[in-house]
Amino acid sequence: MSAEYALAGRGLHRQFGSGANEVHALAGVDFEAKPGALTVVRGPSGSGKTTLLNLLGGLDRPTSGQAVLGDGRVLSDLSESEVLAIRRESIGYVFQSFGLIPVLSATENIEVPLRLLDTPAKERDERVAEVLDLVGLGRHGHQRPYELSGGQQQRVGIARALVSRPRIVIADEPTGQLDSTTAATIMDLLTQLTHQESIAAIVATHDTLLIDRADEVIELHQGERVSG
Repeated sequence: MSAEYALAGRGLHRQFGSGANEVHALAGVDFEAKPGALTVVRGPSGSGKTTLLNLLGGLDRPTSGQAVLGDGRVLSDLSESEVLAIRRESIGYVFQSFGLIPVLSATENIEVPLRLLDTPAKERDERVAEVLDLVGLGRHGHQRPYELSGGQQQRVGIARALVSRPRIVIADEPTGQLDSTTAATIMDLLTQLTHQESIAAIVATHDTLLIDRADEVIELHQGERVSG
């Protein structure tokens, strides 16, 4: 593997259960995500896409193999508190269900990661305004999720993922709840921001339009990498 990746998987295995109930969700997957590149992970339901994202994002630990950051740190060698710090500082997440807090405004939702990092108020306000403009929602910061369209809510989700300036963004079916026109807009935005902000973006999707925009496509089948 090259030394220029932001995040890599090396022989990732993830097994659930044992004996007759044993399931190999991933079986020896190698993977690299490079800065400024949109990498799409595709495959049928049950192929291991979400399992792979969870291992790469430090939300789960592999049965064997390693998820390795660009600086050489192996996630499974770190303590829970160290992994949590990496998730807060270096990895942004975009969810299919948007994952917004209903009682908070768009601005308040976006600033949650910065509050967790104890970012000073002035710097926090400036950065939130910056990412709101970046995703085209500069005038909507005061609105709550129920006052926004699905596409706007996902833009808020993307802004929240970017607000702490992560090196890596992980998205699991980010257009799954959007109509095709809105989905295309969100895909263009994700692609643009990946290149513009030099982010290593890893996106699991069934959406062929997003696959067409990818810099690299990895296909999984029954837990194994079969192409890409």
